Amino acid sequence: MTRSFAQITGLLAIISALISISTAQAKPTLKDYGNLPEIQLISISPSGDLVAFRKVTAEYDRVSVISISSHKQIASVDVKEIQPRAIFFLNEDQLVLRASEYKRIDVFIDQHNISTAFLYSLKDKSIRQLLTPGEEPVVIGQTNLGSIIGLSPDGKYAYMPAYSYVTKTGTDLSWGQSNNPDYSLLKVNLKEKNPSVIFSKGGKSTYDFFVDDKGNVLAQASYDQRTNVHKVRARQNNEWIDIFTETIEIPEKSFVGVTPDFKSLVMLDINQKTGRVAYYTMSLANGALSEPIFGRDDADIEGAIKSFQRVVYGVRYSGFSPSYQFFDAKLNQRMKDIMAKFPEQSVNLSDFSEDWKHLVVYVSGSNSPSEYYLFSEGKEPQFLTSSRPTIKAEDLHPTGKVTFAARDDLKIPTLLTIPKDKVGAMKNLPTIVMPHGGPESHDTIGFDWIAQAFADNGYLVIQPQFRGSDGFGLKHIQAGYGEWGKKMQDDISDAVNFAVKKGITDPNKVCIVGASYGGYAALAGGAFSPDLYKCVVAIAGVSNLKSMLSWEKMESGGKSSTVSYWKRQFANGEIDNAALDAVSPENFAQKFKAQVLLIHGENDQTVPVEQSKKMHSALKAADKQVKFIKLNKENHYLQESETRLQTLEETIKFVNAAIGQK
Repeated sequence: MTRSFAQITGLLAIISALISISTAQAKPTLKDYGNLPEIQLISISPSGDLVAFRKVTAEYDRVSVISISSHKQIASVDVKEIQPRAIFFLNEDQLVLRASEYKRIDVFIDQHNISTAFLYSLKDKSIRQLLTPGEEPVVIGQTNLGSIIGLSPDGKYAYMPAYSYVTKTGTDLSWGQSNNPDYSLLKVNLKEKNPSVIFSKGGKSTYDFFVDDKGNVLAQASYDQRTNVHKVRARQNNEWIDIFTETIEIPEKSFVGVTPDFKSLVMLDINQKTGRVAYYTMSLANGALSEPIFGRDDADIEGAIKSFQRVVYGVRYSGFSPSYQFFDAKLNQRMKDIMAKFPEQSVNLSDFSEDWKHLVVYVSGSNSPSEYYLFSEGKEPQFLTSSRPTIKAEDLHPTGKVTFAARDDLKIPTLLTIPKDKVGAMKNLPTIVMPHGGPESHDTIGFDWIAQAFADNGYLVIQPQFRGSDGFGLKHIQAGYGEWGKKMQDDISDAVNFAVKKGITDPNKVCIVGASYGGYAALAGGAFSPDLYKCVVAIAGVSNLKSMLSWEKMESGGKSSTVSYWKRQFANGEIDNAALDAVSPENFAQKFKAQVLLIHGENDQTVPVEQSKKMHSALKAADKQVKFIKLNKENHYLQESETRLQTLEETIKFVNAAIGQK
């Protein structure tokens, strides 16, 4: 893209000076692809004057705040110990850092992924944790303490949900002794460190609360894992009134926020007429549901555009690139104008000021290596910074779209990442087929670090949106139920065959690489299509569906909605152990012909590392070529630069050796 507006501005100069952006034009290395983005989490203050961002490298991890009006840095804090995953302004003085850390919890043997919120004061440069397990009335042993759902009108208190418990004779803070504590809404002091108080008591099955701008609790949502009752209760005349009740094994309705007048909840649900996710409202007065307010026939609503206090202003639609719709016609047109400046790119609304005069967007795609821009009313747009300063637009390998018909004629949308020097000569390329995780997920146009790294090494990368992927309608999702290792796998094989028939893929130089469900698909490819691939790379992959389901039952409870979800995924109905065995790659190690690389984080709480360990043992027993790498201190999502780079280096080296690339 040729930018039609100034790239170097006063604000950019400040950021560049703070982050020491390199001007070197050297070809990117694997380290440039494998490291986490150097600049992350750009956020703007309510007034639009302050910009906060995180810079992270192997040696340096800080959050800095700069002023647009004064062109100066006003604050900076070392966050290496807390590693924030999100940052946002509460006001012009206070910044919230939401962090996650994998560690042991008191009274539990295992380690867990802990989410917490820290408050950073720009005035006195102090930082403190808002809720701490074990400090009254917060129960020990909970993992999700980073959520702020509202503020008091005077800004002195934040409303944060947490499991809490108080006895008649005193406070019992032990999870094991508290007999399944209630999930309640706590009132947390933002001005000084005082004990939090229970502001609105929930129940054992409560999972969410909603408040208005005056500090009143409007509603709470609950789901009982034993009875499968999904319920919303509204606060009316100092009483809780049930306004919605549904008995369902897997909750489909998602309550995501409140309308600007605070009279209704916003709900996302499938529109049965279109098979697409649509936007509805539910009256807090009587639970009456509206007709679909937003919704399209060709895309799902995949998220709501809302403030951190969850007032909903619009929606984001699914697709290879996101699109938006707002209630405000002026804002709707403004976002369309912004997107028009970046054709064929993904334009993500990263943050916005309270009055919507200032918008931060994050742009990535074939012409943009993940860049941030500031759009302010009445001013020229400003290019702020690239999240990956060492990778330039000219280094990128283009991504294209294609749709092919699977063997049963189902249309499979697909992304192709093409080595830039092969765009005009796409013939018999070594190829990586890379199925996404989920499987209810989908790939998007953007900077895919592993796809770009493969393309930089000369590989065509194919990313098919096989049946079971979301974002392409309910029928496309439902077509994948019970099809693990069967029709879902056929779609992936058909993607390879499509590229071979088109002459762009060398059938003798194809590997399959995937993570999570994609890791399962990679192993299934080696087990059930042994002649199709020269090598298999499974990152945090499932290898045995029966043992995976048993683990989920142990973690979540046999009657939980999580277990019901995976039963639907694996079998689309009643579980048959023989059927699960028939699509579990671990049981077919003898059929593998391809070399196999297994990579798994030791702290994975989504797919346990035992899945890869047992697959490794099965392949070794069958005398197959296999290598297993355990990533120390890593979880399911490759969130550490060191282990992500290790994964990329080992994968590229393994694939090059298997295919014979230099």
